[in-house]
Amino acid sequence: MTALGLAHLTALELAPTALVAEAARAGFAAVALRFIPATSDGPAYPTQVGTEAHRTLKRVLDGEGVRVSDIELVQLKPAIDISSLAGCLEAGADLGATAIIASGDDPDRSRLTARFAELCQLAASFGLRVDLEFMRWRAIGNLAQAVAVVRDAGQTNGSILVDALHLARSGGRAADLIPLPDHWLRAAQLCDAVAETPATDAAIISEARAGRLPPGDGALALGALLEALPADTTLSVEMPLPALDARERIATAFNATRNLLEGHARGARRRDCRGWA
Repeated sequence: MTALGLAHLTALELAPTALVAEAARAGFAAVALRFIPATSDGPAYPTQVGTEAHRTLKRVLDGEGVRVSDIELVQLKPAIDISSLAGCLEAGADLGATAIIASGDDPDRSRLTARFAELCQLAASFGLRVDLEFMRWRAIGNLAQAVAVVRDAGQTNGSILVDALHLARSGGRAADLIPLPDHWLRAAQLCDAVAETPATDAAIISEARAGRLPPGDGALALGALLEALPADTTLSVEMPLPALDARERIATAFNATRNLLEGHARGARRRDCRGWA
């Protein structure tokens, strides 16, 4: 079976050591860790190389057999100081992460692209790539805008994170991914949702943070998404669902996604549309 990762937002109330233990219990092979808050008052769990807390987290990861897939979330705002992120990148790399997730939050596209390129260059010094995640309510709100930033930044470790919910709510389709280079689609986050798009950005934000459904329980075209992504795209589940406690939520996320994956050939449409064998 495909090795699955668990995005921290699924159970953001859990500190990293607890998240790792529950992820391992459910069957996940990896976790993404929230080092930097996504909102002004949101929770985050930064760590620093050389501290006892960092060493403890490494021991728990090793003991549970779980790896860190990526760390998050750098918001590329107008006044961001990219150099200030070095400690965060160092900590992620020391834990074995391969990527850091960023969002585009600067209306000045030229400046944002330059900051993304700068972040890619700093991340590369730690062996990390940068996955740009588009969200409808941010300055980089859809796939086309994310593609433009990654293309214009021209960094070999620049990539796009495709979140199933954000793709759908921004008007995107799985077929839009097929023409893109494989190396721009290194990671994807899965969840499900109701068919109807919320009417306002505020409602879309609320859905994204507390109203997602287990993969396969809603109306998103997840099968088409899996078939349009490269077969080796890293998959994780981002499914905050407050109605369930953290343990049940994480187990539900794993079991629902496992069932979904069993019914779809990853990369099938991508191969067919490109004429591959």
